[in-house]
Amino acid sequence: MPSSTAILQVICPDRPALVSELSGWVAANGGNIRHADHHTDLGAGLFLSRIEWALEGFGLPREAIEPAATALAARLGGEGQLHFSDVLPRAAIFVSRQDHCLVDLLWRVRAGELPMQVPLVVSNHPDLQDLAEGFGASFVQVPLTAATKPEAEAQQLELLREHGIELVVLAKYMQVLSAEFLAAFQGGGGAQVINIHHSFLPAFQGAQPYHRAWERGVKLIGATAHYVTEDLDAGPIIEQATVHVSHRDEVEDLIRKGRDTERLALSRAVRLHLRRQVMVYRGRTAVFD
Repeated sequence: MPSSTAILQVICPDRPALVSELSGWVAANGGNIRHADHHTDLGAGLFLSRIEWALEGFGLPREAIEPAATALAARLGGEGQLHFSDVLPRAAIFVSRQDHCLVDLLWRVRAGELPMQVPLVVSNHPDLQDLAEGFGASFVQVPLTAATKPEAEAQQLELLREHGIELVVLAKYMQVLSAEFLAAFQGGGGAQVINIHHSFLPAFQGAQPYHRAWERGVKLIGATAHYVTEDLDAGPIIEQATVHVSHRDEVEDLIRKGRDTERLALSRAVRLHLRRQVMVYRGRTAVFD
């Protein structure tokens, strides 16, 4: 098994010698760098860096690494986030009636492909209770209508607090989270919400994208996994997957093929997020894959 690592993400104004300063700080503390990825956004004048190093042999005690790394980012005029690879985030999966994304995520967690814990599955329907509980997750049905949405979301937020959730994955949850819900859950911390949209965004936003894609006669359909913001289907994109379709395909064929892209895009996006390979800035993402 690989040893545990520390992962530092830094965004700061671009200038010469930043790579040297960051890698030099790790080296000065006896760190062995496993991965180092950098990107300069010339238009924004920003430098983005992801450095991962082995904790074994590192000169700082674990509890001292985060304040030291934060201070380093501040000296560079930017912001930094530190994560440890052996800390498994607690995630909740929100679903409705469709099961293909939920099954895929839970199976990948069990197989060790997704480094997270899933103690909670929340749904507005009872259909997937046996499936969720079969993988050891608590299943809670929270019925939701337009009239009861504020009360339902308050109950959901309480469930997230009770279970210590820091990541929500919308795995075909056919409801729109309110701005109030997002503000309360994400707040000023690192909590995030990832959604899978059954379209290659920005095309065919909203409902029934496969039907509209079929009507337009497209030859390529896809799915998009993105962070959720107040703007519907407009959050920063993490991952996309596509598949070819033809004039022989009916709407049902597009839906069938689309499910494969949904599973793939969502699982890839969640893994990238968990491995801290995604950096969000100015409404977009840099993905160090």
